[in-house]
Amino acid sequence: MEQIDAMLNDLIGEMDQLSQSLNVEDDTAEVKDASQEQSSFSIGFTDLKESLNELEDQDLDALVADLESKSSSEELPPFEEAVSLVEEQPPPALTHEPPLTVPPEVTEEPSSLMQTTKAQTKLDKIKMALEKLKEAKVRKLIVKVLMSDGSSKTLMVDGRQTVREVLDTLFEKSHCDQNINWSLCETNPELQIERDLEDHEFFVELLSDWIRHSENKVHFITRPHKYVMFTDPQLFFMWKKKISSQGVVNKQTKELLIKEHFGGSSVIVPDLEGKLYLKEDGKKVWRSQYFLLRASGLYYVPKGKTKSSSDLACFVRFEKVNVYTTSNYREKFKAPTSFCFVLKHPCIQKDSPYIKILCCEDEDSLLLWVTSIRIAKYGPVLYQNYQEAVKRLSILQTVRNKDAPRLKDQDDQSNGNTFVVNPCADPSPPAEFDSDLDEPPPNFIPPSPPRHATP
Repeated sequence: MEQIDAMLNDLIGEMDQLSQSLNVEDDTAEVKDASQEQSSFSIGFTDLKESLNELEDQDLDALVADLESKSSSEELPPFEEAVSLVEEQPPPALTHEPPLTVPPEVTEEPSSLMQTTKAQTKLDKIKMALEKLKEAKVRKLIVKVLMSDGSSKTLMVDGRQTVREVLDTLFEKSHCDQNINWSLCETNPELQIERDLEDHEFFVELLSDWIRHSENKVHFITRPHKYVMFTDPQLFFMWKKKISSQGVVNKQTKELLIKEHFGGSSVIVPDLEGKLYLKEDGKKVWRSQYFLLRASGLYYVPKGKTKSSSDLACFVRFEKVNVYTTSNYREKFKAPTSFCFVLKHPCIQKDSPYIKILCCEDEDSLLLWVTSIRIAKYGPVLYQNYQEAVKRLSILQTVRNKDAPRLKDQDDQSNGNTFVVNPCADPSPPAEFDSDLDEPPPNFIPPSPPRHATP
């Protein structure tokens, strides 16, 4: 019996310590969590009421039903109450057994096995309560997405949705052509940067990195170079070859390049190197530096060293940074050209010395470096995203082809037709699926670094 009492006292003591540690943070965390919960519930609105009013009826009904189900079906206690279940009765939603109490002093003399069973049962119930609380925390956001014609769409998204799923929702709401180039673009006006979100990323998780009262925005826009590494792989994996020898690459050569560099368990990144302008930390001074791209990160050649692997110094690793393009950095930072890109951690939302700013000679070099960094950072996932986008477009075209005869018959029976131009659609005529993959490459070949320049 003494051992049972000691075990229960130790357990209660641990729970008290945990409760005290939580109470220490109550004054700050409670106010912070309450304010952040309201501010993070919607993105792109001045207040919560405005975002709720912008929701469509079916989305608002779904949100209300979801919140009601969570509050009525499972009355889960707060975290502090859950950890104190050793001294209180368990919530009815978690068990159908009669309430169990543990008196501070054992007046009766039950068997040792019964006492051990009661203590273990309480521990199991605490564990179950914490798991239920964790499962119930599915973050939801009401997001305003800006369309290419200046209008906006309001979406309700949760933490389980990927960028690809949000794109599908926008396709349904806007009736766009659903080509593979549609993208969600994140913009940061304060840093004057933007980034196209990758299809596999979790949308809410990305937006949670924004600071309170952020002026960041999400745009629904077409990006012709979103999957250029698969439609024209020769631009990145044959960039050192002479223009005359490269010529017009046929479909078979493109497929061979894709299979060679993306078909294995790991991606072979472009063998990219060359001089870039690097902005000095805290200064508006730019210096020329020779960089080399590797799968793990971006490296540079220190002064007086060679390009051998043993002499290279790591500039930045790609695990914790994203690559962004910039706007008007020539005026803001006196950049040598207008073709800059940024490498930074996603949580950095204001000017910081930890932001790495690089500048290219021209637009072609900018596309080469930014796309190659995306290949090195995301690897095979990029190819999976591309295959999924192509598959969805192929299915859509099959459905359209089946519906074409029926729609034609309906048009023949009508006296006149009214055509509605989709405001969010790409202004250029949509290309057919097959021709999009087989079109000749652009009329540029990215220039070679100085050391590889042909005489």
